[in-house]
Amino acid sequence: MALIAAAALAGCGTGQISQTADQASAVNGASATVGDLALRDVRIQATQTGDALQPGETVDLVFVVSNSSADTEDELSDIKTSVGKVSSTGSKTVPVGGVLVVSAPAGPDLPTAPAAKALPEVANANTAAATVSLDKPISNGLTYDFTFTFKNAGDVHVDVPISAGPLSHHH
Repeated sequence: MALIAAAALAGCGTGQISQTADQASAVNGASATVGDLALRDVRIQATQTGDALQPGETVDLVFVVSNSSADTEDELSDIKTSVGKVSSTGSKTVPVGGVLVVSAPAGPDLPTAPAAKALPEVANANTAAATVSLDKPISNGLTYDFTFTFKNAGDVHVDVPISAGPLSHHH
């Protein structure tokens, strides 16, 4: 009898009510999908030292775009937001079956983004950098509307959070 009870109890941790069923991924940023493109870990990367990041300051916009199409590359043609002007450098092409990694601009005191370090392992990977010159104050804990426009896939709206900068010491 005890053996039957033990066997019945052994299966209790599986199914749709398991502890892992509603866990979110461990990335800081927002996600969105448009056509064959998936935007992942979209975030404003900045270190906020006061009540808010103020107009005139420049913050980094960090994200990864993957393209699941087997035959059509796409191009990031524009990024707009109500909180400032977005500028980008580097590639704007999302290759077929590949990724476009947009990280903080390289600087002498900034470590390379973990996603960029992994690039040699990804055959179809392009890199770019993007910044936002703020027109309005922004604060941690809120999200900000960004519109990403792709040549083929079209527009996608993303509510983008602020993530602490690479030099912060949070645990």
